[in-house]
Amino acid sequence: MDTELLSTVLAKRKQPAFRERQILRAAQHEYVSGWEAMTTLPKRLREQLTAEVPFSTVKVDLEERSKDGSVKLRMLTHDGFPLEAVLMRFDQPHAKEGEKQTRYTACLSSQSGCALSCEFCATGKMKLGRNLTQHEIVDQFLELARQRQRVGEGRIDNVVMMGMGEPFHNYDEVIAALRTLNSPDGPGLGARRIAISTVGWVPGIEKLAKEDIQFKLALSLHAPNDNLRGSLMPVNRKFPIERLMQACRFYQDQTKRRIFIEYLMLENVNDQPEHAKELAKLLNDQPGQFHVNLIAYNPTGTDFVGASDETVRRFSAILQRADLETSYRVSRARDISGACGQLAAPIEAAKRAQREDRLARAKAKVADTDNAPTPA
Repeated sequence: MDTELLSTVLAKRKQPAFRERQILRAAQHEYVSGWEAMTTLPKRLREQLTAEVPFSTVKVDLEERSKDGSVKLRMLTHDGFPLEAVLMRFDQPHAKEGEKQTRYTACLSSQSGCALSCEFCATGKMKLGRNLTQHEIVDQFLELARQRQRVGEGRIDNVVMMGMGEPFHNYDEVIAALRTLNSPDGPGLGARRIAISTVGWVPGIEKLAKEDIQFKLALSLHAPNDNLRGSLMPVNRKFPIERLMQACRFYQDQTKRRIFIEYLMLENVNDQPEHAKELAKLLNDQPGQFHVNLIAYNPTGTDFVGASDETVRRFSAILQRADLETSYRVSRARDISGACGQLAAPIEAAKRAQREDRLARAKAKVADTDNAPTPA
């Protein structure tokens, strides 16, 4: 919920100092479903809060369940901007005794849409609607957590900021939201269970390096040289690979943590042996500092085709021979367009309403000026 609004309302109602923490713990740690379920509060206060403080800053518009057990929620902000969040289910058939048999990872969005227009990504085709607030980011997690409770399944284990948008274009709100998710009074997720994925926005990487909290960093690289990366990701024109690697070195020097490299495997585009060798040379400039996640391409309405399993194995073998830790990320929620690169939703109506609202406010301001009394 909007915690600033909550604070204002509680102060107006002259509630005791402990009340806000009590409410936030119930909402963010115990995942109660609404004001009516918060029975530790006086009935009159529950009624007042119901009238004055929306329990969530987002509204679930559509819920879809994948055949693999993952869930995608499409949500709307108060002003109609769409966003999507996915809860990915990973079964652990070889889990040791005492370990969880099933793990859940929440993939959250930082923006409604995205301004960066990567060629292979459906979200980029939406263009940017607006940044999400810290409350809208936290509420995505809470909506997914409550969905877990309704169906009687386990708690969420990990969070990845890999949904709609570039997190570092909305840096302050994203970090504030993740600190809430990390808080003991909130969901209490360990910092190392939270990852932020960037397309390579250098100022954000360098800023994260100075934070006092150990969130993981994932870098969407997808190509080992500027020509190829620039054709796939326009951001490379602003921050070419050499500059990006400088930022990575700075991050690693400051944090002593490795970076997870995301590499989308596109058939006959970036998946050839020479690409693997070039990638190995690039990353081995900093030995032991990277882990490469090879990612299957999920259809997004483009002409791209995913690399075959055999091609992926050959590519991975070349990296491993160069002493690079490598894994192949298994896609989740592909059948409900909830996998990597597939998140998208109609955004024009919300953008049109936003423009109309701005125009109306501008006209009202002009009218107020015109009607102002003339000084004597």
